[in-house]
Amino acid sequence: MKSLLSLIILLVNAVTYSQIYEPVKWTTTVEKVSDTEYKLISKASIQNGWHLYSQNVPEDGPIPTTFTYNNAEASFTLVGDTKEEEGHTVNDPVFEMEITFFEKTATFEQLIEVTRDVSAVKGFVEFMVCDDTRCLPPTEVDLVFNILDKSKQVNVVADASEIKPNSDSESSSKPKKSEEGLWTIFFIAFFSGFLALLTPCVFPMIPMTVSFFIKQSKNKSTGIKNAIIYGVSIIIIYVVLGTLVSLVFGPDALNAFSTNVWFNVAFFLLLLVFGASFLGAFELVLPYSWASKVDKQADRGGLMGIFFMALALAIVSFSCTGPIVGTLLVKAAGGSQVGPIVGMLGFSLAIALPFALFAAFPGWLNSLPKSGGWLNTVKVVLGFLELALAFKFLSNADLVLQLHWLEREVFIAVWIAIFGALAFYLFGKIQLPHDSPITHISVGRLSLGLVVLSFTIYMIPGLWGAPLNLISALPPPQHYSESPYGVGYTQLGFGNVTSENHDKVPEGAHLMPPHNILAFNDYYKGLAYAKKVGKPIMIDFTGHACVNCRKMEQNVWVKPKVLDILKNDVVLISLYVDDKRKLEDDEVVNSKLKPGKKLKYIGQKWSELQTINYKTNSQPFYVLMNHNEENLIEPVAYTPDVDDYYNWLEQGIKNYKSSPAN
Repeated sequence: MKSLLSLIILLVNAVTYSQIYEPVKWTTTVEKVSDTEYKLISKASIQNGWHLYSQNVPEDGPIPTTFTYNNAEASFTLVGDTKEEEGHTVNDPVFEMEITFFEKTATFEQLIEVTRDVSAVKGFVEFMVCDDTRCLPPTEVDLVFNILDKSKQVNVVADASEIKPNSDSESSSKPKKSEEGLWTIFFIAFFSGFLALLTPCVFPMIPMTVSFFIKQSKNKSTGIKNAIIYGVSIIIIYVVLGTLVSLVFGPDALNAFSTNVWFNVAFFLLLLVFGASFLGAFELVLPYSWASKVDKQADRGGLMGIFFMALALAIVSFSCTGPIVGTLLVKAAGGSQVGPIVGMLGFSLAIALPFALFAAFPGWLNSLPKSGGWLNTVKVVLGFLELALAFKFLSNADLVLQLHWLEREVFIAVWIAIFGALAFYLFGKIQLPHDSPITHISVGRLSLGLVVLSFTIYMIPGLWGAPLNLISALPPPQHYSESPYGVGYTQLGFGNVTSENHDKVPEGAHLMPPHNILAFNDYYKGLAYAKKVGKPIMIDFTGHACVNCRKMEQNVWVKPKVLDILKNDVVLISLYVDDKRKLEDDEVVNSKLKPGKKLKYIGQKWSELQTINYKTNSQPFYVLMNHNEENLIEPVAYTPDVDDYYNWLEQGIKNYKSSPAN
C-alpha cells in the first residue's frame, strides 16, 4: 500500500528543492577594429533553465541588464550604445508584459574609440536573472577589458556566485535535480500509460491489431516490422502532443499556472469532469468526423497507412486516455519545458510496447486475460482517483487564499468518503449503471478492495489529530483546521505546553498545533522576542501550499529530539511567502527587486526578504541566526533525514552558545 500511495503522492507533488543558485558566468573579449577603435565584448554563460533579461525592459518589469564603463581619465569615447543579440521575446505571465530575455548564452558589444594610450578598460554589469519559478536579486559583476596588441583577448571575470551574501553552494546541483525531476516524470508517465493500457478503450485493441498485422503481412518478419512501426507511430503522436504543449504555452506560463489560484480551481473542475466520465456519467469523445477521416487514410496501406492506424487508436481511445493524458501534461509541465515531452514519451512507450512484443511473440496473446467487466473496473478505479486528486487542487487554492473552506478535517472526510465508496464498489456493494452483474469477486479485485479499505480506515484517526504520515503532504497542515488538536478536543489554557518558558504566549506569537511549538509569523516581532529571552532564531520560509514544508513539519519536526529543540532552544519565525493577505497601508513599500512596483501582500514582503538576503525563494528554507541577524550555520532546504536535520540544529545552537557576543 505504501508504494501505491507514494505513486499517488508523486502525481500531485510539485517538487522543488531550495538552494542558492549561481546561474551566470561572464567573460570579456576585446576585438581590434582599427588603430583607434576596439569592440568590448561581454559574454554571459547561463545555466539551463535560467533567463538573463535584455537591456531594454518595459517600466515596472524586471531589472534590465545594464553596462557601465569607467572612463575617469577620459581615455576613450563610447561609439553608440551597447548592442545585444535578438534574444527571445515573450508575453511574461509573471510581470504581465512583453519581455526579451536570453537563454544559455548572451553576447553584448560596445564599440569604443581610444583617444590616448590605455591598457585596460574597466566597468561593471548589473543584471537580474530568473528561472521558471524564482528570481535572484539584482547583481553587479566587475568587468575588465584588456587592450592588447592581439586582435582578441579573452578574460574570465567574476560571476554571480561571487556576489552572494551567505553561501558557497555549488552550481552543479541544479542540473542534477532537473535530471532527477525528468526521470520522475518519465516513470510516473510510464505507470500512467500502463493504467491507460488496462482500460476498455485500449486493452481490446491489442489482440485485434496484432492479429491484423500478422494476417495482412506476407510473412512473420513483415508482421513484426509493421507492428513495431505501429508502436513507434504511437510514440511519435504523443511526443508531438507534448512538444506542442511546450511550444504553445512555454515553461514560464506553465509554471506560473501551476502555482496560480485560479489554475488550481480550474483544474479541480476539470478533474471532476474527468472523474465523472470515468465513473460512467458521460463519455468524452472527439468528433466522429475526425475518426472517420483518419480511418480512410489508414486504408491506404504502407507506412502512412500504419501511422494513421496509430492515430485512429489515439482518437478512438480518447475517452479513456484523455483524462490521464490531461492530468499528466499539467503535472509534467510544472517541471520544465521538456517535461511534457518526457511525460508523453513515457506514456506512449507503455502503450506501444505491448503491440510490438505481442507481434514478435504472437503465442503470448493466448495468455492475455479476456476482455470483460474487469476493464470497466479499472476505469472506475481511475475515476475515484481523479476525484480524490481534484480536491488536492482545490485545497491548494483554499490554502493560498486562506478561505478556510476546505480545512484539514473536511479534506480528510472527503477522502474517507471517496476511498470508502471505492472499497464498497470493489466489494460489489455499489454498482454503477454501465457495470456487468457481479456473480463473484476475483482474488485481484478482493485484494485491491482490502488495500483501499485499509487505507480508508487508516485515514479516520486523522479526524482526531493523527498526523497520517503516509499522506502528510496531501491534506492541509494540522494547524489549518477547525480543531487543530482533533475533532471534539478543546485545549484549556496552556497546561499541555511542554516548552520550558511559554507560561504566557507573547504578543504576535501563537502555539502551532498539535505540538504547541511557539511560533511567530512576523519577522520583526520574532526577532525582538528572541533578544528578550536570549535564544537563537530559526527562520522557516514556508508556504501554505508548499508540499515539502508539510512533509518536514509532520515527518521531521515531530520527532522527539527535533521537537524538543524547536520548543525550547530556538525562537521559530514561520514566514509564509504565499500569504495573500494585504499589507496595512502604512506597510506598503516599494519593491527592491522590481523598481516601480509596490509590495501589496504579506507574502510578497517575506518572499522579497528571503530573495534579497539568501538569493533563493524556494521553500522550505531554514535559517539559524543570532540577534545580529548573522547566520550561525549554512541554511538548509528540504531535509527529510531526521538525523541530518537534528545535527544541523545542534551545530547551529552550539555555534550560538560559543559566540563571544552571547
